[in-house]
Formats: sequence, C-alpha cells, structure tokens
Amino acid sequence: MKHRIFFWSLSSALSGFLFGFDTVVISGAEQTIQSLWNLSPGLHGFAMASALYGTVLGSLIGGWPTDRFGRRRTLLWIGILYFVSAVWSGLATDVYTFSLARFIGGLGVGISTVAAPLYISEISPPGRRGRLAGMFQFNIVFGILVAFLSNALLGGVGDNAWRWMLGVEAIPAFLYTALCLGLPESPRWLLGRKGDRAAGVAVLRLIEPEASPSELEAHADEIAAASSERRSSAGFWTRRLRGPILLAFLIAFFNQLSGINAVLYFAPRIFGLTGLDASASLLQSVGIGVTNLVFTFVGLWLIDRLGRRTLLYIGSVGYIVSLGVCALAFFTYAPQFKVASAAIAVRDLAGKWEAAPPASAAELEAKLASARAALTDALKAPGYPGAAPDIPDDASPAGVKAAATAILKQASDAAGTGGLVVLVSIFAFIAAHAVGQGAVIWVFIAEIFPNRHRAEGQALGSFTHWVFAAFLTSVFPKVVTAFAPGYVFLFFCGMMVLQLIWVRVMVPETKGVPLEQIQKRLGIEPEAA
Repeated sequence: MKHRIFFWSLSSALSGFLFGFDTVVISGAEQTIQSLWNLSPGLHGFAMASALYGTVLGSLIGGWPTDRFGRRRTLLWIGILYFVSAVWSGLATDVYTFSLARFIGGLGVGISTVAAPLYISEISPPGRRGRLAGMFQFNIVFGILVAFLSNALLGGVGDNAWRWMLGVEAIPAFLYTALCLGLPESPRWLLGRKGDRAAGVAVLRLIEPEASPSELEAHADEIAAASSERRSSAGFWTRRLRGPILLAFLIAFFNQLSGINAVLYFAPRIFGLTGLDASASLLQSVGIGVTNLVFTFVGLWLIDRLGRRTLLYIGSVGYIVSLGVCALAFFTYAPQFKVASAAIAVRDLAGKWEAAPPASAAELEAKLASARAALTDALKAPGYPGAAPDIPDDASPAGVKAAATAILKQASDAAGTGGLVVLVSIFAFIAAHAVGQGAVIWVFIAEIFPNRHRAEGQALGSFTHWVFAAFLTSVFPKVVTAFAPGYVFLFFCGMMVLQLIWVRVMVPETKGVPLEQIQKRLGIEPEAA
C-alpha cells in the first residue's frame, strides 16, 4: 500500500517538476528571442510575461475543472497543456504564436498548483500526508535545477539552441501524461462530488487494502457525511468557511511578502548591489538552487514529524534573523556597496566600449559617461572611508577599466566582510523559506477546506500566491532603485514578524489529522440531515 500511494503521489507531483522547469527554462532563451525577432522592450516584456499571465488565470479557474471533471482527468490535461506548450514554443515562428504557446504552459502551471497538492492530500494517509503532498514543492525546486542544467547543456548546439531548450520540456511532459493514465480517481471526489459510492469504495480498497469491508464502508460514510449537500450548497464565500478562507489567503500572502520571489528572480541584482560581479553568477544560480533543494528535502523530512505549525515557526524565525542581518549589512556598508556597484558598472561598460564596433561606440560612450558620473557621486558621498581617485576625462577605455577595477578593490576592502554577510544571509533566507513556507504552503491549503470546497479553496490560495508574486516581481526593480536596499529588506523582515504573530495566534496544527477531522476542528462540521 505504501509503495502504491507513493507512486501515485510522485506521478501527480511531477506536474510540479514541469512547473519549475517551465518557469525557469525561458531564462536561457529570452535574449536570443529578443534579438531574433527584433523585439521592443515592451513587446519583449510581454512575451516573457505571457506564461505568468497564464499562471494567474490558471490558478483562478483551476478549481472548476478539478471539481467538474475530477482530479485525475484535470491532472491528465495539465500534462497535455505542458506538452503542447513545449512543442509549440520550440516551433514558434513569431512572437505572437510564441506568447500564446507560453500562455498555454502558464495555464498548466496555474492549474497544477490547484489540482496536484489537492489530489495527493485526498489519497494520502494522515500520518504521511505532509511528506507526500510536499513532494509537489520538492519537484518544483528540482525542476528549476534541471532547467538550469538543461539550458547549459543545450546552449552550444547551434543557432536553434533556444528552440531545443524550450522544446525538450515535451519529454518530461509526455512521461508525466502517460503516468497520469495509471492514476485512480480521488475517492473523496467520487463520493462527495460524483456520488459514485461503488467506485469510491473501490478506490478506498486500493488505498487501504488491509481494511475490512465494514471499515471501508464506515470511512466512505464519513467522507460522504463531510461532503453533504445540505451545508455545502450555500457556496464557497460564506461565514461558515471564513476561517479556512482567511488561513489560505494569509499563508499565500505571507509567502510572497517574505520577498522570496524577488530574491530568487533578482539574486544577481541583489548581489550586484554589494559589489559582487558577474563572476559570482554560478554561485548565485546553482548555489541558491542547491540550497533550496537540500532544505526543501529537510522540510519534507520534518513536516510529518514536527508538524506544519512548528515548521512555520522555524521558518518565521529564520526569515526574521536572515532578513534582519541582511538589512543591517546594507545599512552598515551602504557607502562601500554603492561605490563597488558603481565601479562594476563603469568597468563593464568600459570593456564593452573598448570592444564595440563604431556603430554602437557612441551609445556606449554616453552610457559610460553617465556611469562615471554616478561613480564620482558615490565616491564623494558621506561615510565612504576610501579616497576618491580621479579618472581623467580623456582616459582610454583600458585606462577607465583599470581605474574602475582599482576603485572596486578599494571599496571591497573597505566593506570587509559586508558582502559575505549579505551572501550568507540570502542563503540562510532561502534555507528558512524551504524548511518553512516552501514545505508547508501547498500541503496546508489542501488540508484545511471541506471535501466539497477543497478545489475552490486551493484555487483561492494559489491565485493569491500568484497575484502577489506577479506584483512583487513587477515592482521590486523600481523599489530597490527608489529606496535604499536596507529599507526593502527591513520591510520584508517586518512582514515576517507579522507572520510569526499570525502563526502563534491563528494557525492550527494539522499533522496526522484525517481531513474530515480537520474540518470539524475548524468548526465547519456539517449539520445532521
């Protein structure tokens, strides 16, 4: 029984792998696509965001097919969406068909965040539900790492490398779709939505082969009673469900207000603010990815041992400490970081200017003049402990590059361990997220709603998650430009203090509790007919 449920859970959780892969794989192709189709910044941004638009829509509507057609059929169609998107993206001939193909993949991502955790929670025994449902999150992180590796391996295959990067997703999508054909339907959907008691009991017999016929019938009665029409017909947005609705909204809200997506998407920019240059890109992408994967595994190992609430406590404290230290480092070493960041910009532009063809040299020279002015201002800012070396106006590109390199070394020496403190803090932040919110969010949302409203509740949590993810991803570059980085990280730290209070005051423990009993604990037990 254990192996059977594990295989079914892993099969459905592979939609999370495709989610992670699809989200990141575009990073290896976006620059080529922009130059190939000569896209304006606005059209380029639209094309890159098309999958995110699909994800938001998919998370909003994902509850409807999951309830209307069943968990198994929805999971199967998610695989088809991923497959079509991968093949069409790789064969796209213009930006509009490409954007439509990516939008279709985004629909798959959004719907998968509703259907997969929900399905696993409904077939899992209470004592293993956290680890099994948490495999969805583990596969997301694993898919991200595999996408980075796949892009690296396919990057040198020729002019059409970007097509192979995007199209190769069709292979895992086909495998996932084939595996879905072997999944049984959720017994809770069969009993509570379709009203097919015979089929529901048959699936329960597969899940609980050691149970006697009378025990299976009693379990089926409990599921049917918890899904009773009399109380469920009132709809989703009722006072009866206000508790789980608020819990689902807030866990998704705090998940994004930790700053996790901003840190993951803009890690190079954050490290660049400390003076760490492009040579650290491997450390940024692979190091953060490995940290996320390792600590997600730790979270899955702990979730059914310590419980969801305890992991949220641990994650909240980890968030507060890591974000607080990061903010303190940015405040303490702000002048040094600003000089180092400006020096990197000057050095890199001088290198490009030196090697640029005449047609683009004038534009690069203008950008370099602006960067040099910013560097001069940073050197003269109050609090910078170093000297302010002069770069002659008539210096050659090589001379400007050498001077900027010297200034960078001086600023880095003046900052001492400041850059390292930020780096370690970011890695600790990733670890705290993986053990806490990352491991818990999809499991918790799938547990707290009654059987009849679980898909709608999962859709609410998923939609909230993606709306705030899109919002923060859009505004973060502007915010770190308008405000000192220390204030941005201090804001995220403050939000995690609020999360800690929320966990203490509102969050129930669901570890090892049957789904129908969670419903009763939250005060939403159906009335007797």
